[in-house]
Amino acid sequence: MHIEEWLETVPAVSVYLLVGLVIGLESLGIPLPGEIVLVSATLLAASQDHINPYILGGSAIAGAVIGDSIGYLIGRKGGQPLLTWLGRKFPKHFSAEHVATAERSFQKWGMWAVFVGRFIALLRIFAGPLAGVLQMPYWKFLIANVLGGIIWAGGTTAVIYSLGKVAEDWLKRFSWLGLVLALLFGLGSMLVMKWRSKKAKPAAVTADDSETAEPQPVPAGD
Repeated sequence: MHIEEWLETVPAVSVYLLVGLVIGLESLGIPLPGEIVLVSATLLAASQDHINPYILGGSAIAGAVIGDSIGYLIGRKGGQPLLTWLGRKFPKHFSAEHVATAERSFQKWGMWAVFVGRFIALLRIFAGPLAGVLQMPYWKFLIANVLGGIIWAGGTTAVIYSLGKVAEDWLKRFSWLGLVLALLFGLGSMLVMKWRSKKAKPAAVTADDSETAEPQPVPAGD
């Protein structure tokens, strides 16, 4: 079975659920490659007609908003001990240095830190739990969370899907384009070689004439 045929058998619902689940867990505070999964699923939608990009984008947005909200509630209930526990479980992402940097960003920028954090991999996993730990008012968090989720997830889906469609159309014409380029390259090479051979022929004749010409005798002095 070819890869294209296999991809056509992948149920669209499973793709929507996978994207929503991975992005939701990442937004909740678990380090997962949400952005990579979203981009991969969007490229799949661009090549497979049975996957609806609007539903895919909606699933990504829902996962982002719901995951962030759950992370916020967990952070608000768990407080600072939660960050300590996350630091033990995920020391690479929730180290004391990273937590301190994120806290400074939240204290300085507030809602903007939640919004902009959606577009930064490290802050994306911090946004929900840390906003809860720092007791950010939920209505402020929700506004930034929803807007960030819509623009990040929806925008990423729209841009990658458009680029994927353009790339797919180009690849479909690649065989014809490759043939035309090969013919043009071959014709151009033939013309260049023919021009060079014509240019080299007079030079060769001149060189032969100069080699075969007998030297003129030098008259002897009286």
